[in-house]
Amino acid sequence: MLEILQFDFIQNALLAGVLISIAAGIIGSLVVVNKLTFLTGGIAHSSYGGIGLAIYLGLPVLLGATVFAIITAIIIAMLTLTNKSRIDSIIGLMWAFGMAIGIIFVDLTPGYNVDLMSYLFGSIIAVSSEDIWYMSILDIVIISIVVFFYKEILAVSYDSEFASLRGINTKFFYTLILILSALCVVAAIKAVGLILVIALLTIPTYLAETFANKLSTMMVISSILATIFTLCGLVISYLYDISSGASIIVVAVVILGLVKLIKR
Repeated sequence: MLEILQFDFIQNALLAGVLISIAAGIIGSLVVVNKLTFLTGGIAHSSYGGIGLAIYLGLPVLLGATVFAIITAIIIAMLTLTNKSRIDSIIGLMWAFGMAIGIIFVDLTPGYNVDLMSYLFGSIIAVSSEDIWYMSILDIVIISIVVFFYKEILAVSYDSEFASLRGINTKFFYTLILILSALCVVAAIKAVGLILVIALLTIPTYLAETFANKLSTMMVISSILATIFTLCGLVISYLYDISSGASIIVVAVVILGLVKLIKR
């Protein structure tokens, strides 16, 4: 079993799994606490438009997905802040529009026949050195922002009205959380794909809530659990030659079910 570690692509996949899990644990905690799961799902699927545009223009896929996801996050933040009664319709619109744009640009790209399933369901085995750098920088950015603005983020997450009365710019931090979610989603594309990314963000946090009584602890436990799920899923994916994204999520769901069953 240990002989597989001699391969560079396995080493990259393991490192990417750890880096993605750290980001997913931190951002997933914010997504769950702020009840932004559906919004993050909209951003995730909208970023497919950036993937299609990048392929059409011959640009790096991560670059296209990142720019598109950030723009989508800002638009969603602006629209939902002023019109929360229509939030479901807004997210559904952005979700469908992003996917449609991505499909159209891929169709317009002459001679492009690469399997797009890897973007939808993940292929962590295929991560490159550039992807590793992106994930490393993303982790540094996320950790730095959360540590520096922890008190403000904590206040906004649990009581935005009180935070506003305390002079905290709740609109700014709401938008910031969505932007960080967008960046995390793009990084997780390689691991679990756009379809399953929300599961990676929410399942570890849902399980971490069982053991944590404050946000910072939840972030740490979520990151550890996400790492366990990702590495176990990666091993299963390699041994049985199945999709890495699906393997990771199945491991997460099975462990979640077992823990809940034991506690009950």
